[in-house]
Amino acid sequence: VQLQASGGGLVQAGGSLSLSCAASGRTLPSYVMAWFRQAPGKEREFVAAVRWGSGVTYYLDSAKGRFTISRDSAKNTVYLQMNSLKPEDTAVYYCAAALAGSTSTVRRTSTYDYWGQGTLVTVSS
Repeated sequence: VQLQASGGGLVQAGGSLSLSCAASGRTLPSYVMAWFRQAPGKEREFVAAVRWGSGVTYYLDSAKGRFTISRDSAKNTVYLQMNSLKPEDTAVYYCAAALAGSTSTVRRTSTYDYWGQGTLVTVSS
């Protein structure tokens, strides 16, 4: 599976951005698709995940109510709609895919088998 992330950019605080992650190759219902982010000098951090088959979603607490992860099976694409952006959301955002993952493991980077190249999101104050 190859992942291609896009949609990053510069936005003012309070604004919105939508990220896309196109997956090439076969995706299975058991897959978990996720977005992580990494700010300069910080560790990579879980943002959101969705189970490809069921659509069940998981979020970082600070993203709940502001970010929405979704998937389009026909397009093999996962989206992250980000609203009410804050300067602390500034980071490189990565999409990732796991062959399988439990509720207790979907937030771990080690769960994921495939990673996209990252797209930069900058939120100005």
